[in-house]
Amino acid sequence: MDVLVVLATTIAYVYSIGVLLGAMATRMEESPMTLFETTPMLVTFISLGRWLEHIAKGKTSEAIHKLMSLQATEATLVTMDSSENVINETKINVDLVQRGDLLRVLPGEKVPVDGRVVSGTSNCDESLITGESMPVAKLPGSSVIGGSINENGSLIIQATHVGADSALSQIVRLVEEAQTSKAPIQQLADTIAGYFVPVVCVIASVTLISWIIVGYVSPTTILPDYSQNVTTDGELAEEVFANAFQLAITVLAIACPCALGLATPTAVMVGTGVGAVNGILIKGGEPLETTHKVKTIVFDKTGTITHGVPKVASVAYFVEEKVVTLLTFLAVVGTAEANSEHPIANAIVKYVKQVLNTEKLGQVSGFKAVPGYGIECTVSNILPMIESTSRDQVLSNCNTEEVGSDIDGLLAAASDANSSKRLAANENGEKYALLVGNRDWMRKNGLSITPEMDMKMSKHENQGQTAVLCAINGQIVAMLAVADTVKEEAQLAIYQLKKKGLNVFLLTGDNVKTAKAIAKQVGIKKVFAEVLPEHKVAKVRQLQSLGEKVAMVGDGVNDSPALAQADVGIAIGTGTDVAVEAADVVLIRNDLLDVYGAIQLSATTVRRIRVNFFFASIYNLVGIPIAAGVFMPVGLELQPWMASAAMAMSSVSVVCLSLLLKLWKKPSKHSILTDAYFKHVYDLDPFDDDIQVTRGVDETLPIDRGKGSLRQSIHSMISKLSNTNSNNYTPLSTMEIGIQSKSYSTSRDQDEDSERNSIV
Repeated sequence: MDVLVVLATTIAYVYSIGVLLGAMATRMEESPMTLFETTPMLVTFISLGRWLEHIAKGKTSEAIHKLMSLQATEATLVTMDSSENVINETKINVDLVQRGDLLRVLPGEKVPVDGRVVSGTSNCDESLITGESMPVAKLPGSSVIGGSINENGSLIIQATHVGADSALSQIVRLVEEAQTSKAPIQQLADTIAGYFVPVVCVIASVTLISWIIVGYVSPTTILPDYSQNVTTDGELAEEVFANAFQLAITVLAIACPCALGLATPTAVMVGTGVGAVNGILIKGGEPLETTHKVKTIVFDKTGTITHGVPKVASVAYFVEEKVVTLLTFLAVVGTAEANSEHPIANAIVKYVKQVLNTEKLGQVSGFKAVPGYGIECTVSNILPMIESTSRDQVLSNCNTEEVGSDIDGLLAAASDANSSKRLAANENGEKYALLVGNRDWMRKNGLSITPEMDMKMSKHENQGQTAVLCAINGQIVAMLAVADTVKEEAQLAIYQLKKKGLNVFLLTGDNVKTAKAIAKQVGIKKVFAEVLPEHKVAKVRQLQSLGEKVAMVGDGVNDSPALAQADVGIAIGTGTDVAVEAADVVLIRNDLLDVYGAIQLSATTVRRIRVNFFFASIYNLVGIPIAAGVFMPVGLELQPWMASAAMAMSSVSVVCLSLLLKLWKKPSKHSILTDAYFKHVYDLDPFDDDIQVTRGVDETLPIDRGKGSLRQSIHSMISKLSNTNSNNYTPLSTMEIGIQSKSYSTSRDQDEDSERNSIV
């Protein structure tokens, strides 16, 4: 654009000087027609336009300034003695904080750096960093993010990441890099701009020559009152050349490659900034443009679809409490499993401590772990674990969101709230011989498994859970089902993605049974099971070979090659650093709905870029012919200063169109919990087993099967019969439908039809 501006102002000024010198040399009686006013007016309007453009562009990077403003400037360094009492507090600059320092954060203060809570409880507002609207509870051991606001309690934290390593600093760096990167569509604008200036110069030259010819051939076109007897040749030449030069300069002034050049980068700056504010970090223009083109999306299972941490999902009780009380059973099992390092054992210990609300454990002797079967030991001294709780409190704790398990088969309730505790206390001096393991372990120890027990275990195993039996003093007392629970929003996120027409795959190293159980629960119909970590990237390549854009969503180190291979790699922010580094998009919140939000943001941004291109192109395609005088015969003509004003406003208008992206709102859970979704959940067939599964890396991709199978015919017939009264359908609430169903997974299953050999 600068070339065209220089040409326009220079030509106008040089032409005017030439005409003036010619008039002086020929001693003209009248003042010649000059274009001296054109140069200052062009410069004035262009400067005004650039000033407005600068203000508008400054607003595109407000997200960066907002994030940077979150950084605290001071921190309170504390010194503690061996008894963990604070003996000294000092205010220091936040840049002086070192990893491992202890810092006090008072209510209302900003958390100075990333850290871990050492003492104190509070709630922190992390909305401007993660997009989480609700305050997040912080307890000892919880992680805190630098820049979040401590709301109501005093905390002492230990610094874990400081300076450039802090989460906020890394977010700012990623956004800055993204806003300066080029999207592939920008290459089109760069190519057009490369030819734009020479083409405009040619058009201006053609305009000049054409209007000189027109002026002499048809003088009335530029001089309606032209009279051959009145107008001299000198006057005609002056009018013709002045008109021709004015139109040529107008062409140079109105042509604006800037509007084309600003169409993409301004939209990318605003789009990435808006994404960062909403907890979606997009690393540059290319992933921002590519994400909305994705047709296939692959989800890792563990840590992505599921929480990645085993939890006790259910307890089935097989005896009356007069045989073994619930409190006694929990205390004995929790004490025994604390001696095992197996993940399932860790889940059981955590569960027992949560429901009994204690950190205490009994004593264990004779502990023995048999690989492939289970454990055996003797437990005693369990009274300290249960003396401060009751049966009702345990049942209440089981129903909390954090624990989220159920206890089935409590045949005889205690006569009062404390009877179970008294019974356990009376037996405190006893020793309990405990066995925990699979069916073979029980049979090996001479215990028989009833059909009821086998049915209960099979039910949970078919859902992908690990079921273990517990025997106390030679009698099987209960069964524990351990699972890796599905994230609450997983089913809704998958529904939204499939609604957009995306092919959704589940990719896991787990066995077929577990993979199918998870897929069925979240609504995924195509599964890659028993895929080794090093083969995940091969699966992504197979999908890409079909000619579609593929996105991979993962969180672990073993997902990083697949994240890098995919057209768009999406990492969960709570995942490993390697996965976050390999991904193109990082979801700061551990929320799968943000995958849908990232696709929506990409589509909205690219749509805005195209609108910018359209207006920039229309402006030049319409403006240049008007400036060249094509419509002069009908009275439509532009002066150079008008052209310069229009050129300046075209750039400002494109920037303002990009700023409209700030109005974008991330889809919230409440906005997409529609009646259509509730009806979808209501209509789900619990007997539908139409899930396509492939094993390992060598099997071919699952292909949509026809509808001729007997199973599908039966399901179709049942569906038609059950839908005869569908007109009476009434949307159900979330609680009625039970959206928050549990998810199930394990990596210890051997095969679909074989029994579990988990080491508990």
